[in-house]
Amino acid sequence: MQQKSTLHFSLWILIYPLFFGLTIWTVYWFELTFGHDFREFGIYPRTLRGLKGIIFSPFIHSSVEHLYSNTLPLMILSATLFYFYQKISWKVLLFGILLSGFFTWLIGRPAYHIGASGLIYVLVSFIFFKGIFTKTRRLVALSLVVVFVYGSMFWFIFPVEDKVSWEGHLSGFIVGLMFALLFKTETFQKEKYDWERADFNEADDPFLKHFDADGNFIENIEEITQEPQNPPLEVIYHYKNTNNSVG
Repeated sequence: MQQKSTLHFSLWILIYPLFFGLTIWTVYWFELTFGHDFREFGIYPRTLRGLKGIIFSPFIHSSVEHLYSNTLPLMILSATLFYFYQKISWKVLLFGILLSGFFTWLIGRPAYHIGASGLIYVLVSFIFFKGIFTKTRRLVALSLVVVFVYGSMFWFIFPVEDKVSWEGHLSGFIVGLMFALLFKTETFQKEKYDWERADFNEADDPFLKHFDADGNFIENIEEITQEPQNPPLEVIYHYKNTNNSVG
């Protein structure tokens, strides 16, 4: 039996994404400052030397534009992951990096594949499909938001641009879908409306108070809830004794 859970905010939900963002920017700053080129630490498909890129490639970027385009999605999606899927967040991140990188190593073109976009596609795919599969209202809404914001990324899992690693994007997308199917999450409490609750009392509902017993809507409920302001009617009886006898 799965344990039901509620969502709780923690400061680490913001700290971890900030750490990821600072890390990839620090690596790029180090390259520019000291004249190093870490491109060779990227994934080079189907070669032994290219295997190291499975671990290092998410932290390496080719330009400021490349870095900037990956930073915000990575931070936003990882924060979303840590908030809604706290129990499995690290599994999704770590195994997502390894598996998406390995699949890229298997199917990629003979070139260096670098950047955090593969991991971003893992997060987009996982958050979208997991929300749909759980059928929880809040998580389904989250899935729709992800589609609205990042839906255009779908096209980049196909070879639409030569300089874009569509193989890494496709690998990340597939891995995210796999995780959504395989990873079990806690069952969230089903959110109930007030009228669904067992202890619901119609007399306490502010909306239902506007209806009288015949179902008529009364705009000013003070007319039926306030006590009458007129003083109660007082009836006084006077008794007159008509018997004149004295006893």
